[in-house]
Amino acid sequence: MGPARPGGVVRVGLTGGIGSGKSTVSALLRDHGAVIVDYDQIAREVVEPGTPGLAAIVERFGPEVLGADGSLDRPALGAIVFADESARRDLEAITHPAVRARAAELEGRAGPGDVVVHDIPLLAESGERGPYDVVVVVDVPREVQVDRLVRDRGMSLDEAQARIGAQASRDDRAAVADVIVDNSGSLEELTARVRDLWRELSAG
Repeated sequence: MGPARPGGVVRVGLTGGIGSGKSTVSALLRDHGAVIVDYDQIAREVVEPGTPGLAAIVERFGPEVLGADGSLDRPALGAIVFADESARRDLEAITHPAVRARAAELEGRAGPGDVVVHDIPLLAESGERGPYDVVVVVDVPREVQVDRLVRDRGMSLDEAQARIGAQASRDDRAAVADVIVDNSGSLEELTARVRDLWRELSAG
């Protein structure tokens, strides 16, 4: 992990399984001064009413994927694409370029020497580490994930296990990681780890 490049930005890919605390790490890095590019938020933005993304989805999948208010009916679309691999690929062909373009636009607003954190839930699932200077993986044991999903999100045990099982494994995420942030302890411990991480990311 190197220091900030003169005149450039440090591009960080941040990922972690559901219930790992990735969003907390992202927020802590934002507090330290990182520019956060939140891919979940972008994915919602690019299919809002009036966007080319939503128009393309309706053209491909039909008006039944719209709610009464004209916004995307995510459960209706999900029912289609989860049951049909070709439909899922068609959806990705619409949304992925729009997400990448918006992410590049947001990164472009960063100044020289800034740390830009690309908060990407499914980075490891893509099968590649991407064009990042540093990939940070937030990691907890599976049993901690399950406990948090049941306790904090109200999932049943079966639901929690299914959600975790649908994502990349811990080994898969570790394989793309430059830095692994252990979040199996307290918030205070995590805050200290992120502080140390920030010092390394912003050094230079």
